[in-house]
Amino acid sequence: MDGIDIMLPHYGDSAYLKTAVNSVIAQDDDDWHLTVVDDTDTDDDTLRDWFRSLHDHRVHYQRNDHNLGINGNFQKCLALAERDWLVIMGSDDALLPGYISTIRRTARHFPHADVIQPGVEVIDSADRVVRPLTDRVKRSLYAPSATPARTMSGEDLVVSLLRGNWTYFPSLCWRRTSLKGLGFRPGLAVVLDLALMLDLLERGGQLAVVPDVCFRYRRHDASVSSSLASHGRRFTEERDFFLGVADHMTAIGWHRAAQAARRHLSSRLHALLLLPGTITSGHRASAKALARHAFGTTKPVRK
Repeated sequence: MDGIDIMLPHYGDSAYLKTAVNSVIAQDDDDWHLTVVDDTDTDDDTLRDWFRSLHDHRVHYQRNDHNLGINGNFQKCLALAERDWLVIMGSDDALLPGYISTIRRTARHFPHADVIQPGVEVIDSADRVVRPLTDRVKRSLYAPSATPARTMSGEDLVVSLLRGNWTYFPSLCWRRTSLKGLGFRPGLAVVLDLALMLDLLERGGQLAVVPDVCFRYRRHDASVSSSLASHGRRFTEERDFFLGVADHMTAIGWHRAAQAARRHLSSRLHALLLLPGTITSGHRASAKALARHAFGTTKPVRK
């Protein structure tokens, strides 16, 4: 089916969700369909009524019968997609008016691309454009230049992403057929996006990178990723993931990628930056997990 599916898994703040939905409706290209998959614990009739009030046949709202969690809800979004391209947008993010037209133009220009990374601006809880340290490091040290627009693939791209994942998952638009046979790896809640990208690239996928800024990524303390990071769970998952990836990359002969995964330097740096605040707040278990991740071994896992 032609067009772009915007899949929007929802977990929390309904005000942010409404902002996200309105940003989709405001697109300058109408070739889209929006599906909101609500995975919150409480049934909100007012939110359901708000969606009905939109009277827009392109917008569909559904609520899960039971909580699926991040991984399960993302997998459901992937399974529900029907159109040529799909994006799994964050419910606290927003599209700029040219997102759909930028994706369609890029897809025409790079007909063999399997996933598209458009330009992104970062916003805070008050919708102000900001440049947090995390994003400044991501863009200055790890992200390749998107000018001019180009495609990337193979081990070189995998090495780049394992050094520091410079993509913004909620902004990525994926060719649906390219994800056939793939999905989000069970058990992952933080690095499930990177895992999907690596699986796609291993079988020859291509990433198109374009400079056109058309997506607003919200970074704030209440986000899922920030919450997980503050408790150390993020880095426990990341450490196990990277060491497993290192073993796999060694097995397929991508030795530079294996080395980058084993070092996972940007992830270690992130943990190190959060460590002082965790210690100060008295969360000993979280501090221990962060320290283990920041200073732990880079040797292959022995089984």
